[in-house]
Amino acid sequence: MIKIFSNKDELALFFCDELVKFVLQKKEIFLSLSGGSTPEIIYKYLSAGYKDKIDWRKVHLFWGDERCVPPDNEQSNYGMIKKYLLNFIDIPEKNVHSVDGENDPEKEAVRYSEVIKKIVPVKNEFPVFDLVMLGLGEDGHTASIFPDQMWILNSKEICEVTVHPSTGQKRITLSGTVINNAERVIFLVTGKSKAAIVKKVLEKNTKKFPAEFIHPDNGDLQFYLDYDAAAQLNNKQLYIE
Repeated sequence: MIKIFSNKDELALFFCDELVKFVLQKKEIFLSLSGGSTPEIIYKYLSAGYKDKIDWRKVHLFWGDERCVPPDNEQSNYGMIKKYLLNFIDIPEKNVHSVDGENDPEKEAVRYSEVIKKIVPVKNEFPVFDLVMLGLGEDGHTASIFPDQMWILNSKEICEVTVHPSTGQKRITLSGTVINNAERVIFLVTGKSKAAIVKKVLEKNTKKFPAEFIHPDNGDLQFYLDYDAAAQLNNKQLYIE
């Protein structure tokens, strides 16, 4: 399903409303978070107008990917999420399951996989997240699965170490196998700079980009786009909210 919004704020508010409904339906919810500018807006809204609408005791937070940097580094997804969300919501500390970006990457991928395995329900021998938030890079990457590391899409591990193709920075990411085992996956994409890759991923079926291979086996796949990100799509008027 594709939903197009007039701007990123409308997109963020809609996501927040959907999350409120989703949490109400569950006794517990296992949520995989994303970094990036669009999720940052969502976290700001959640911490402002929605922090008391969600029973955070029911919510377990995980990280879909993380840069291998200290938590106070400006590139840390944990640091950004703490700054805009965790500092403002009443969530038990035991429900926040973050990646240790300072740890040795290979050891951390194993440790974090074990954390997920112990807490998240399992189906088809892999964890089942209730909701996975994803971004979309201009190169077609998602989470930290890059076009030159497509093998991670079919990895039998829960987490893998990945390397940014330009900077050489190591990261920890959920494998494509785990993402595709989720109940619900939502891509959150905004901005004119993403319009070309959105079109390629959704319309051209090139099979060159990791994002094209995200199709939950037994779940729901959704794209939330603002009008700028959807600018090159055919028949986009069909999807405008």
